[in-house]
Parts: sequence; structure tokens; C-alpha cells
Amino acid sequence: MKNSFYSALLNCMKNPVLVADTNHIVIYMNTAAIKHYEEGEKLLGSNLLACHNEDSQKMMIDILAEMQVGLDEKLITDNKKYRIFMRAVRDDTGKLIGYFERYEPPRTAQ
Repeated sequence: MKNSFYSALLNCMKNPVLVADTNHIVIYMNTAAIKHYEEGEKLLGSNLLACHNEDSQKMMIDILAEMQVGLDEKLITDNKKYRIFMRAVRDDTGKLIGYFERYEPPRTAQ
């Protein structure tokens, strides 16, 4: 019941949520993420690095290393369509167990 509640919570979000473990393996995608990513549900169980170019792969590996020593979140994309953050997921002891991509609308000009 607990997992179905959390799944329902994430599925009600309009923005994509993709969760990966510390080996960059995709372990969860909400409904919006399945629709957003070209490969959709086929990404589950795959290595997220394989979906990115070499520069992005290096960035993700470097950010994960920073997360291992305490970083909680880092902006990875900022364009006219959206902003994407890589956010650490930690267990009750603070150990890094994965990360997720968090989307938000782009900043508006001020």
C-alpha cells in the first residue's frame, strides 16, 4: 500500500519524474516521464547515461560524485522550455541511494 500511494502521488504530478540509482539505472518513471521521454517505459531498467551525449554523461557522473559528499541538488538544464535539476535521494542515514531529475518551468524575464 505504501508504494502504491507514493506512485499515485508522483503520477499526479504534471512534470516528468525519472528516478535512477547510484549506477544511473532507471528505477522509476512517473506517467508524465513515460510520456515525455522518447523511449518511454522502455527506459526502466536501462542506464540513463546511454541516453545522453558524452558531455552530459560526464556532467552526470561528476554531479553524482558531488552528491556522494553532500550536494543535494544541481541545475543541469536551463532553457526556454524548462529547467531541470538533478536531485539527490538519501536513505534515513543520509547515504546517497540515487537521484531524480526534477523539472520546473523556465525563469521569466524580470
